[in-house]
Amino acid sequence: MTDKSQLLSFIFRHLDGLVTAPTAIALQNKSVLEFILNKEKTTLAELTSVFNANEGYLNVALRVLASQGFLDYEVDNQTQIITIAVNEKSKIAFSLFHLYEDVVSLLQLSIQFHPRLFEDVPFEKLNLIFEKYKNKYGIEPSEDPLTNSIQDHILKHIEGYLIGPTIVRLAMNGMFHKYFMETSFRPEEFHKSPENFKKILDFFVHLGWFIEKNGNYQFTDAGLFFAKRASAYGVTVSYLPTFARIEELIFGNPDALRTAEGESEIHVDREMNVWGSGGAHDTYFKVVDEILIKLFNLPIEEQPKGILDMGCGNGAFLQHIFEVIDRQTLRGKMLDEYPLFLVGADYNQTALKVTRANLIKADIWAKVIWGDIGRPEALADDLKENYNIDLKDLLNVRTFLDHNRIWQDPKHINANRVSKSTGAFAFRGQRISNNLVEDNLLEHLQKWSPYVHKFGLLLIELHTINPALTAAHLGRTPATAYDATHGFSDQYIIEIDVFNAIAAEAGLFPDKSIFKRFPDGDTATVSINLLKGK
Repeated sequence: MTDKSQLLSFIFRHLDGLVTAPTAIALQNKSVLEFILNKEKTTLAELTSVFNANEGYLNVALRVLASQGFLDYEVDNQTQIITIAVNEKSKIAFSLFHLYEDVVSLLQLSIQFHPRLFEDVPFEKLNLIFEKYKNKYGIEPSEDPLTNSIQDHILKHIEGYLIGPTIVRLAMNGMFHKYFMETSFRPEEFHKSPENFKKILDFFVHLGWFIEKNGNYQFTDAGLFFAKRASAYGVTVSYLPTFARIEELIFGNPDALRTAEGESEIHVDREMNVWGSGGAHDTYFKVVDEILIKLFNLPIEEQPKGILDMGCGNGAFLQHIFEVIDRQTLRGKMLDEYPLFLVGADYNQTALKVTRANLIKADIWAKVIWGDIGRPEALADDLKENYNIDLKDLLNVRTFLDHNRIWQDPKHINANRVSKSTGAFAFRGQRISNNLVEDNLLEHLQKWSPYVHKFGLLLIELHTINPALTAAHLGRTPATAYDATHGFSDQYIIEIDVFNAIAAEAGLFPDKSIFKRFPDGDTATVSINLLKGK
């Protein structure tokens, strides 16, 4: 393993830790893990009954531990029986879960403060954990290689808690500006409490991220690697408000983090989430650029009249799309004669205001309208009646949105459906069977099918993988973090092959020349698809 790939594996393990630690502590506090150890094999239904849990979120939690290899998890979509069993790692891992208590306690404390203002960090408590971590919590090496491996595994999770929120705060506050990255600096240049900030920098020195000389700190190559990838932590860290109340979600009020429409979200730091998403999505947007260039270099009669970005957010992707077409395609040279109809649609009124402002500032003409991904017919009517634009004449694009549709019970349930998904899905704490998730996705795509038959639906989508596969590739996939953040917030990420199979049922098929998955293998958690009718 090269140094770079090893450092990348540390990022994935850190993300694993951010979601695994609070999940493990919640189950430990309620004696669920002790029960599982004693029984050796049990079912989700039994655990739900014995512990009076919210079955949907308990299912997500158990699957998270299985993704880390700490349990065996099997879902039978025909009988609807989910089996939980111990394995060779379970007893050793469970005996070490108490090591998570400090960082989970810190999470409870720090969540009361503003997530990005460093002066509010409880430094005293943080420093105590730094010191414990540096001493490996007093753990002695074992003669058993498996025990040593699990110890290292859990310590790396704890490191993730000490690093993740910190590196995100630093990045969002400008610490990783080129000035600091290319020169040495003193703590007082960046922070009004230099003595406290020095403790964080000294911890980074311990990790090998910085070198310190005469009170000056300078990045090492390893430190620069993490600094340049700070946004990779953003999305998972943005969900820490959810993980701070994980025990309540599983065993108490499943609606604890719900807010009324129009109120600010409390389950996620949306500003941080958008920042993290933007940094992480650049790779995928480059692939989309190639697709757009190819499409808008076709003869004009074969091109869409415009583009609809459903879930336009802040308008950045729509602006990017316009600039690519304008500067790099034949259509860009013909915009006076064949104008490009751009439509940004979003469910969130704040997002619409921001999109309008950003596109006006960029001098880009676009229609920015309210839209619900679950009601394309209403969107089509609005476009036709108010703007004389036919939705069928547009290329529909969206990024990481379809899995975040609001749950609706399927109108038509296929009694013969046996899902191939291994996912764990919930809506307000109730478990949703994988068969129903497929029925729901089918109806969702069927609603869009008439409008995307002609020019297609260009999707960047997020996916899950089998937890056993995740456990076999620890340090090589962010799947555990995705499963946890999305599972506890009622989002529905399914495997790539399952998604494509349901799309085919809806009469939509991938353009094989365009389809890509990331990474390109069985552990792929992101796909790029142009779905079209035949």
